[in-house]
Amino acid sequence: MTVDALQDRQQLVTASRVVVKIGSSSLTGPDGRLAPERLNALVDVLAARRAAGGQVVLVSSGAIAAGLGPLGLATRPRDLATQQAAASVGQGLLVAHYTAAFARFGLQVGQVLLTADDTVRRVHYRNAHRALTRLLDLGIVPVINENDAVATDEIRFGDNDRLAALVSHLVHADALLLLSDVDSLYTGPPSRDGSRRIASVVHAQDLEGIDIASRGSAVGTGGMVTKLESVAIATQSGVPVVLTSAAQAAQALAGHDVGTWFTATGRRTSIRRLWLAHAANTRGRLVLDDGAVRAVRERGTSLLPAGVTGVEGTFEAGDPVELVGPDGHLVARGLVSYDADEVPALLGRSTSELRASLGPGYDRELVHRDDLVLVRKRR
Repeated sequence: MTVDALQDRQQLVTASRVVVKIGSSSLTGPDGRLAPERLNALVDVLAARRAAGGQVVLVSSGAIAAGLGPLGLATRPRDLATQQAAASVGQGLLVAHYTAAFARFGLQVGQVLLTADDTVRRVHYRNAHRALTRLLDLGIVPVINENDAVATDEIRFGDNDRLAALVSHLVHADALLLLSDVDSLYTGPPSRDGSRRIASVVHAQDLEGIDIASRGSAVGTGGMVTKLESVAIATQSGVPVVLTSAAQAAQALAGHDVGTWFTATGRRTSIRRLWLAHAANTRGRLVLDDGAVRAVRERGTSLLPAGVTGVEGTFEAGDPVELVGPDGHLVARGLVSYDADEVPALLGRSTSELRASLGPGYDRELVHRDDLVLVRKRR
C-alpha cells in the first residue's frame, strides 16, 4: 500500500488496495430482483484487477433486494423485521452468486457481515481488522455487507455507502470506488437541462450551489446526499474517492476521466473518532456547563463529572453520547464511561470528591479525550 494518499485518478492504476462499493440498484433488474448478469459484469472487472496484482475489498448491497423475490415482496419493506427477514434469505443468495462468479477466475470469496458496533468497540474493531487483513493476505476477496438480519435501528450504519467509507479506513485502503446507477456527480439532477458533470472535487467549497436533494432508488437506501456524506468520511481520513456508475468501473480503476474524483483532504485518524464524527447513532446526551465546553473545545481535555449539569437518555458504559452546551447546541460526541443511571450521582462533583465518597473506581472521566470528537456544524 502507498503511504501517502493518491494525488490524482491516474494513480489508481497502481493502487495496491481498493475498496469497491456497489449499490442495490446496480445489481438488480426492473423487477427488483437480483440480476446475475450485472453481478457477473462487476466480478469481471474486479477479477481483472486482482489478476493485475491489486487487492480488492467489495462492499456489496443487495441482500434485502435479493430476498424480495423469494419472499414474494414487490417492493423493499419499510418495517425493520421484514427487512431483516429479507436480508436473511437474500444474503445467502447474494454470496452464492459472488462465490460462483469469482470461481470462474479461480478466486475465493469470504463473507464478512458488520454492524456499526464492529467499527467502534475496541474488541470488535480488532477482530474485524484482523479478519479482513488475514483474508487479503490469503488471497481471498472479502465481500462485506451490513448485518441487516440482526442489526437494529440503534446499531446500524443506515446504508452501505457509510459502511464502505469506514471499511476503507479500517483496511487502510488506497482509494474508495463508489458505484451506483449515476455515472458522476452533477451540478443538478442529471436529467435536468443544463446540469453538467463535475470531474473533480478538491475542496468542500467546490460543492457549494450543487443540487443534491435526490432520494435513493426503490431497492436501495442511499441517495446522493448519503454518498457525499460517505465521501467526506473517506476523504477527511486520507482516502480519495471516485464516484461513478457500475458500467464505468473498469475505466475508473484504469484511471480514466470518468465519474467524479474527490481528493483526500485529511489524514488517517482513529476509526472510533471517525465513526463518532460521521456515523454514530447516539444513545443519550450530557449537558455541559460553559467551563466544560471551553475545556473540551479549546483545550482538548477529557470531560469530567464536575463540568456536567444534566444527563438525558438511556445508555450503557461504552455507548456513544452527545455532548451539548447549556444552549443545547451540539459540541462533541464521545464514548461514555458510565451507565446512564450512574451519572446523576456524579454530576458537578470533582474526581477527588468522588474518590473519597464512592471509591477509586469513580474518579475516572465521564468521556476520555481519546474517545471524544468535536463536531463541526455542517454547511
